[in-house]
Amino acid sequence: MVSTLRQAQDGAGSSTRVLVLAGGLSHERDVSIRSGRRVAEALRDAGFEVDERDVDAGLLPWLADHTPDCVVPLLHGETGEDGALREILELVGLPYVGAGPAASRVAFDKPVAKVVAQGAGLHTPPSVTLPHETFRELGAAMVMHLLVAALGLPLIVKPAKGGSALGCSVVRSADDLPSAMVDAFAYGDTALVEQCIEGVEVAVPVIDTGEGPRALPVVEVKPDGGVYDYTARYTAGSTEFVVPAKIDDDLAAECARVAETIHAALGLRDLSRSDLMIDAEGRVWFLEVNVAPGLTETSTVPLSVQAAGLDLGTLVGDLVRAAVARRTP
Repeated sequence: MVSTLRQAQDGAGSSTRVLVLAGGLSHERDVSIRSGRRVAEALRDAGFEVDERDVDAGLLPWLADHTPDCVVPLLHGETGEDGALREILELVGLPYVGAGPAASRVAFDKPVAKVVAQGAGLHTPPSVTLPHETFRELGAAMVMHLLVAALGLPLIVKPAKGGSALGCSVVRSADDLPSAMVDAFAYGDTALVEQCIEGVEVAVPVIDTGEGPRALPVVEVKPDGGVYDYTARYTAGSTEFVVPAKIDDDLAAECARVAETIHAALGLRDLSRSDLMIDAEGRVWFLEVNVAPGLTETSTVPLSVQAAGLDLGTLVGDLVRAAVARRTP
């Protein structure tokens, strides 16, 4: 199949054909479909030939018969961000937009990404990583008591892997910790319990179209309910986005530096989005990074792209061309 795919790529005409992959079987399927639809439309407006497909048993046979010049994977959650799909795309010899398998796998694992961030000199909240088995076998009540004693309140509890704030809870009272742990374990077998840093929440996309990674304008996130959860992220009108964020130039530059640093430290490429918090003292904290950020009508990346004076279709098109250019002959 590899030779067939490469022969088809070598014979591709001047019109670039792009496959947008969206959907999948993760809890973030609906968000992925919305992202895929928007990007596909933007690429068509930019002059690309675009196919849209889900990830299923028919994908590989379809690729053998309709080889695209490049793939844009927009699957959110484990099926799209744990590196496995990207490894398959490399097996069939197709260039794709986004981080490679190993970098995706590390970035998707929040506790591991935090270790990389610390090694790069970034601030990241104190935390404890708890597999469900350990939590249960050592006695949930005692473990939760130790968590509060060590990390204090408030806490934020989230699945160690996943996105869109699914299974994520802010805990302001010790009485609320048990239900928060249950919610996190509902979306994965390991929970990350962090000290909750309060302040100004921001998102910073980083792009690299071939001239090195650069941060786009900082987006300030102001959810109506105070917590940027799944509903606040994807329900129109539930969150106010301020872009560029209402922070001074030095803080904006520091946010950009943090996002660019983690992008480089993790070995990411093309596009990422870092979620950060600015505390009352002006310290910038790294929370997590996303290698397949949402690109829906309520997502932060398109807002930042627009604030930078860029067109989404043109930008993704530039990323497609960069991906094709780096393909190994």
